[in-house]
Amino acid sequence: MSYDAPGPGGLDYAPCRYGPSRMLFRGPARALKGDFVACLGGTETYGKYIARPWPARLETAAGIPCVNLGAVNAGIESFLHEPELLRAAGRARLVVVQAMGAQNLSNRFYRVHPRRNDRFLGPSPLMRKLFPRADFTEFHFTRHMTGALARREPDGFARLREGLRESWLARMEALIARLDAPVALLWLGRTPPPERAIDPGAPEPLLVDREMIEALRPQLAAVVEAAPAVAHEGTEGMVFPGLEAPASALLPGPAAHEAAAQALLPVLRAHRPLH
Repeated sequence: MSYDAPGPGGLDYAPCRYGPSRMLFRGPARALKGDFVACLGGTETYGKYIARPWPARLETAAGIPCVNLGAVNAGIESFLHEPELLRAAGRARLVVVQAMGAQNLSNRFYRVHPRRNDRFLGPSPLMRKLFPRADFTEFHFTRHMTGALARREPDGFARLREGLRESWLARMEALIARLDAPVALLWLGRTPPPERAIDPGAPEPLLVDREMIEALRPQLAAVVEAAPAVAHEGTEGMVFPGLEAPASALLPGPAAHEAAAQALLPVLRAHRPLH
């Protein structure tokens, strides 16, 4: 195991909530007022196993408060269920939204947990018809389910995949529309965006590709990619208990977080305070 900062037993993330939201974000809690940047995302933005995730690094580089609104296992759906949080985030100079996986949202095929969007709750009648031989009681997580269905019934999975792409685009458009501030989309992964996302075993964000990102570009202040230069860093600099080594290997490390902060810095500087 290697460390970004010393300390036995992993990191203290100081989890906190904002207003009536039931989501747990990385703390300590910050004021959502004045001149600040709102950083929305999932486990990667939260910075699991990372002593200083990209919002903290961006704050140091820019000298502007960057509020970490990343939540473990959150997806687009998590934030769409939080209207007051989105209103508060919309007061920011800039909102950075991490690209999150297309499998982690409710759609016409299945439902996910409203906050922990990686949890599979149940299939729709359309899903049962598409996969008549599937036993959905064996699935508790969306990634496990999509991977298993892709292996067992590739033709059905191809239809499911296209439905998830459509749902992802619709939900991202809805999220951007509800944020009353310029929005930058951040790709924070171990690999660059694929030209076409078809691999159910690819790194996060799963089933999201360049074509989908480009479809959103007209609504965005910027698109920032942090992955390419640091795709092979492994777990160097991450803090994790020994048993969580496999989980840590799936997440971007400190070099990716630093690359994200540096790539976002000129975007932030290009936007003047709104208030």
